[in-house]
Amino acid sequence: MPQTDTATVNRRDFLKSAGAAVAFLTALSAEPERVIASTAQAVNNKPLTLESSEGADVIVRMQVELQRALQKKPDERRWVMVIDLRKCVGCHACTIACVAENKLPPGVVYRPVMEEEHGVYPLVTRRFIPRPCMQCDNPPCTPVCPVSATYKGEEGVVQIDYEQCIGCRACITACPYGARTSDFGYTYLEGAPVADGLIAGQSFAAGYERAPNFEYGKEWAREEGSSPIGNARKCHFCLHRVMNGMLPECVATCIGRATLFGDANDPDSLVTEMIHRPNVMRLKEDHGTEPRVYYMV
Repeated sequence: MPQTDTATVNRRDFLKSAGAAVAFLTALSAEPERVIASTAQAVNNKPLTLESSEGADVIVRMQVELQRALQKKPDERRWVMVIDLRKCVGCHACTIACVAENKLPPGVVYRPVMEEEHGVYPLVTRRFIPRPCMQCDNPPCTPVCPVSATYKGEEGVVQIDYEQCIGCRACITACPYGARTSDFGYTYLEGAPVADGLIAGQSFAAGYERAPNFEYGKEWAREEGSSPIGNARKCHFCLHRVMNGMLPECVATCIGRATLFGDANDPDSLVTEMIHRPNVMRLKEDHGTEPRVYYMV
């Protein structure tokens, strides 16, 4: 029986991969909006299917629990996020992943990481505190909206209707957590050089900023004069991912597994286990907002 030349096979596989990569980059350069949109749609239309086992990574466990939660009716589940401050190393990977996932423009950050210093020199430590939207059960941002553009959806997540929002920013002022911001339409390429011979000139690089995002399960084109430019914006627990069977991007990206997500109405879920521990707290509980983001200290 003839033997296959391993080197030949490897070269063949390499050439196939290289050819596919070149074809993808060529298409991306010619039609960036279409390619990015079709890629995102392909991913969203193919939810992950996993099985958890003892000793499996918590990401796998949360993914399985997410699939289980999605079998229930919206009013039967309660999405919560648990952030273990003992594990957060301040790498800001969650912040950058959120920017990439939601194609956030300059000045719009859904998940900043605050820093807090403890102790007296020389016994000083630093703690990092990621701060997404708290998804309050009693949100102070919703009653102040004059056009009811911000509301609590059937999934219990506080949402913004970009087409209804008039950009008055009353909700930004009302939020005691500073979890809301405004989209002023800025781009990262403002003032960037335009010259021949650049590896990635402004016209090519701008394809990323022209590409639409998919917040709240809808395609939003990045065009002057159209939503979400001019609107209030905030974290939404990556609802467009969750409803397609994927964990929020910040959860999937956390290198220390410091951020957990799931259904607190599931007695067997990881988040339920965590929020009933004695070392759990929520920010500004005295405000009566009933936030759905818990911190382990």
